[in-house]
Parts: sequence; C-alpha cells; structure tokens
Amino acid sequence: MEHTFTIDQKRLSHVLSAMQAICARRTTMDATSSILFQASHHELVLKSTDLEISVQYSCPLNNASISEPLDFLVSGRRIFELTKELDGDVQFNLNSNQIMLASGNAQLSLNIKDCQEFPPFPERIENLMELKAAVLLQMLEQVSFVIPQSNANPALNGLLVEINDQGMKMTATDGHCLAQAITDQYRLPEARSWLLPRRAVLELKKIIEASNNEKIFLGICGNQMVFSGDSFNFFTKLLVDSFPEYLPILNRDGFSRRVAPKADFIKALRRSACLLSGQFIATEFNLDDATLEVAMVNKEVGNLREQLTMSEYVPGSMAIRFYAPYLLNGLHALPGDTVIFWLHSTMRPIIFQAECPACQVTYLVMPVSPVTNA
Repeated sequence: MEHTFTIDQKRLSHVLSAMQAICARRTTMDATSSILFQASHHELVLKSTDLEISVQYSCPLNNASISEPLDFLVSGRRIFELTKELDGDVQFNLNSNQIMLASGNAQLSLNIKDCQEFPPFPERIENLMELKAAVLLQMLEQVSFVIPQSNANPALNGLLVEINDQGMKMTATDGHCLAQAITDQYRLPEARSWLLPRRAVLELKKIIEASNNEKIFLGICGNQMVFSGDSFNFFTKLLVDSFPEYLPILNRDGFSRRVAPKADFIKALRRSACLLSGQFIATEFNLDDATLEVAMVNKEVGNLREQLTMSEYVPGSMAIRFYAPYLLNGLHALPGDTVIFWLHSTMRPIIFQAECPACQVTYLVMPVSPVTNA
C-alpha cells in the first residue's frame, strides 16, 4: 500500500516557519508542540494550535501515491529545522511509526505520533465579510503598537474590533495612549465587536505580510474569530473582558486645531527623549500664537529648549507637558509631512489625526501632571 507524496521544499519551509511561534508555545498538552499533517491525493493540510491561536495551511502536492488519506503528528520544530536544510522537492513516505524524507542525496526519518493526541481543531467557519488585505494590514499597523503586553487590566491587552452599518473601527489603548483606525469601506447591518488578544494580532500581521493574498475573509467559528486567505485559516480565541469606554475621551468639543511640521516635531522629541536617561520626565510644550517651544530639563543629564513655527494655530498661550516617548510612538505611525493636533487644556489629552490611503487614524496621549515630573 503506497503512502508517499512530494512537495516543494520552499513552499513547505515557508509554511512551517509561519507555524513555529504557535507550536513552540508551551501548553498543558504535549501534542501542541507537534504539527498535524493531513495528506490527500492533491493537497497537504497542516494544522498547529497552542489552544488559544490555531492556524491551518493548505499546500498543493507535486505528486502523490496515496491509497487513503494520511494523518500523522510530527514535531513542529524538528520538521522545520530539517526541511529548511533540504533543496528542491521533498518526498514523504509513511512507514509504520516514522515518516521518511528524501531530497536529492539526503534521506532521513522522523518519529511520528498518532493524530488522535492532537486537540480538536476549529471547524465550520461562518464568513462575515471580505476585506482587502492591504487595508486590514494598514489598520492593524496603525494601532497594534499601543497594545500593552501584560497590563493589570486584562481588557487593555487586546485590540477592539467594531463593525456596524457605519464602518469598521480598531481601537487599542494602554491607559496613557490610545490609537484608533476607522474605515467606512466595510460594514455590517448588525453591530458586532470582538476583543483580539495582543499576541493574536501580532501573529496575524506576520501571516498577512508573508502571504500574497489580496483579499482576506473575516469570519467567526464558535467563540473564535477567523481570518482566511487563499491557503490559510487563522483562528483566535477572544478576550471576554469589557474594553473601557473610550468615546468621551475622543470628544474634541472645545479643542483647538494646530498644525506643525512633522519632521521638525519628531526631531525635537527625539532630542528630548535622549535626555531622559531612563527616567520618567515630562517634556514641556509652551504654545504662544504661532510658536511651539519644546523644553526639557534633566538635572542629572542636561536640558533642551527649541522652537518650532506652526503653520496653523490659535492665538493665545498654553503650557502643557507630555512624556516624549509616548508622543513619538504615535507620530512615527502617522503619514504626511505635517502633524495635525488638537488641544484643550493642561488636563485634557493631545489628539492627533491623519488620513491614510485606506483609513482615518487618531492617536491620543494623556498629559503629565506637573507634580509627577521629576
């Protein structure tokens, strides 16, 4: 009885590489360190899960001699490390409790396990909408950098995705800063929202960046969210915590608009950040008509004082303090040669806004109270 199939090494190595972050994660089940191989006459399906994130890839076979579908588990790390050292086509031959690999003059084998040890995999996807991959990726990039890794409030460790009849929003906050991307290209008649874990967002970005997909399907599968491309399905469990109410802090009533040169603004902030020396010291922003003065004093290191000219301003004076790295994080993500921002008072946030090709981006930073400045 034949149990052989052949697959392109580059394609297989690419897929196995994308699965390493999942199968390398320790879980309560030993089988999750393995990848499930399912081979049929024309296709090889690979599955990996860490019980929170699951990914499935399908790869075409160059040829196969299989009398019945093959299912087996093999160490995810070992099959990847061996495959990336091979060249050309790789032939797999199932033999009892081992899988034999042959490529060129190389022949080797790996022990395999029964696929029944593998945890149940998500099934029955309900697709909700089709997205342009470039739009989805751009929105993720504009907000994902704000998601904290281990905030005491579990809800902050995720990305809020909201879709209704007005459009789609992605919002993230770490309690000091907030980033939001909005597009009206994608809508649902019934409002839906999901809170994606930070790790799932970062892994999804990697998969989309590495794929050649022009379209991504967004769907649900039980209590999981699913993103699907031509050859992959990416599943993630959702955070059940309630994302904080953020709409009031984005309200710009009573705020005044200003415009400054982006490059000069960023350079001034970088110079200010250089003087921090690992300390949490606020940078002072003194606004006087068209002049924006950036000032920083660190008694242990030195001081900075420089002036920028705003192309759009509000008459009058204001002094407000911010932690420079918080501002820099968001400004680097904003497009354009100028930075547009709104201010209200020393106790209210600075709100930046920009138009990207696919979405509108808002970035907000809370001010630093003078009593907390070292």
